[in-house]
Amino acid sequence: MVDTGKDLFGRVREIVHQHFLWLLILVYLLAAILPGAGDAVRHFSCNSPVSGVTFSIPMVLLALLLFNAGIGANVGELAGVLKRPRTLVFGVLANVLVPIGFLVLLAQGLRCWPDHEEAQCLLVGLAVVAAMPVAGSSTAWSQNANGSAALSLSLVILSTLLSPLTTPLTLAAVEPLTQGSYSAALTELCGEGTGVFLLACVVVPSLAGMFCRFVASDRIVLIKPLIKFINSIVLLALCYINASSVLPKIAKEPDWDFLALCLCAVAALCMAAFAAGWVLARFLRASEPQTRSLVFALGMNNNGTGIVLACSALAGMPGAVLPVLAYNLVQHLVAGGVNKRLGG
Repeated sequence: MVDTGKDLFGRVREIVHQHFLWLLILVYLLAAILPGAGDAVRHFSCNSPVSGVTFSIPMVLLALLLFNAGIGANVGELAGVLKRPRTLVFGVLANVLVPIGFLVLLAQGLRCWPDHEEAQCLLVGLAVVAAMPVAGSSTAWSQNANGSAALSLSLVILSTLLSPLTTPLTLAAVEPLTQGSYSAALTELCGEGTGVFLLACVVVPSLAGMFCRFVASDRIVLIKPLIKFINSIVLLALCYINASSVLPKIAKEPDWDFLALCLCAVAALCMAAFAAGWVLARFLRASEPQTRSLVFALGMNNNGTGIVLACSALAGMPGAVLPVLAYNLVQHLVAGGVNKRLGG
């Protein structure tokens, strides 16, 4: 006799996996048209015993996302990478430096843009994107393209653990490119609160998940499909909740030239980051699997974290949050194109 419950869950899981991009677009449309539920959930919060942190539902969902990512990390695969850490170290450095270099060049180009406020919004939003660690989803794309699973995982873990240091440093590096209230917003993001946020919602959940994987590795493998499904649902929920604070205002009075500028800049940053992975691999004379891992790792940032951080710290600047939301969609579209190009 067929277990209809398990069969139904399997079909739903497959639908979510195969049509994730369409679901993400649908979530953004719902946030623009029906933001009420997202607003209600986003405004619910509670105080924490950790100084400087008030936990909201998006922060809890982010912690769950990172906890599940930690559970999915087979730390035993890292031994080979750590014996020869050159590629790993250069990959993490490039993840920090390449976006900063892009933003320096973009800032020069934006001097010609007629609307100064729009240019500043774009720089602040992309600064948040640039400051994020490597996305956990890059490991799935890399694996699908026959990349090095160990290197992909190492890049995610090391960049995540270093994020309380690298995120404020990246934001501080971009801050001189901005002015007025936008500069002040980045200065505030560089403060102690962001470091505490990253420790509490990113680093600690990731380490807790890895510890659970180490203690119960055999059992974790059995529920891995469920963990991936939960991660997809949590990410969609995070996107809806946070986008509901921004997209209704933009949909009500769309600024088409800024939307076009935003999409072009986001796509350019994303493609430049993917290309940088290939260039770095050639410089390091990396193997073909390592090359594919570097390409996806440098091109994909942890935008679950970026969305929560941007929507909490830049709530009064919807134009600055828009590039963060856009990058979340664009990076998966570009990853899909790269995957087809690589024959994955």
